[in-house]
Amino acid sequence: MEARLNLSQLLDKLVEKNTERAEALQSYQSRRYYRLDYTGFPTSLHAEMVVDMTYDAPATKHFQIVSQSGTQWMIERILKRLLETEQEALTEENRGRVALNSSNYNFSGLERQDSPDNCSYVVAVQPKIPNKLLYRGRIWVDSKDFAVCRIEAEPSKNPSFWIKKTDIHHSYLKIGDFWLPSENESVSVVRGGGRAVLTIKYQNYEILAARSLRGIDAGSSSSSLALPIHSN
Repeated sequence: MEARLNLSQLLDKLVEKNTERAEALQSYQSRRYYRLDYTGFPTSLHAEMVVDMTYDAPATKHFQIVSQSGTQWMIERILKRLLETEQEALTEENRGRVALNSSNYNFSGLERQDSPDNCSYVVAVQPKIPNKLLYRGRIWVDSKDFAVCRIEAEPSKNPSFWIKKTDIHHSYLKIGDFWLPSENESVSVVRGGGRAVLTIKYQNYEILAARSLRGIDAGSSSSSLALPIHSN
């Protein structure tokens, strides 16, 4: 039977294991499917984009747009800007600011839920400063790997005047020894009565290079979980 951890113990494990995985994962690639649907006055709009992404440690992502269709201004001003925001989060300065740790977030309200997939610890997170790359809400943590497996949140800072509220639903899946994004759904209420739904599906993962998780110095680097926040 697994020992139940208190909040401090859980956070220590989460930061330690995130660091180990970030240090071990050297390179991977995947294909992403972006879909944006707007419903409201005066019309409904739709845009899609398929993107191949390659990651190289410690903080480089290469994006190649495979295809795009739909409303062009939505592609240019929203979908492509998501890629720019993700690149922005990888800069040396921002990596420290977006890391999921006690320097950037306050944690509270630890709960333990029965879950067949071990995604059983639930923690409330509150950013210490407003930042468009941070979020407030709840995270679910895997009880065996101490990885974030699910997030229900909203942006710490409203990304646009035209957006009243955004709810983010983000899930992760385990690929080999690593936890990587699976699906993101962001539902935004737009001023004037419209509604925008952004869906990102992450598929076709391939780990290109990785080190063994055993024997890694957990203090040698830091990791982050940065969400692709809907901005325009």
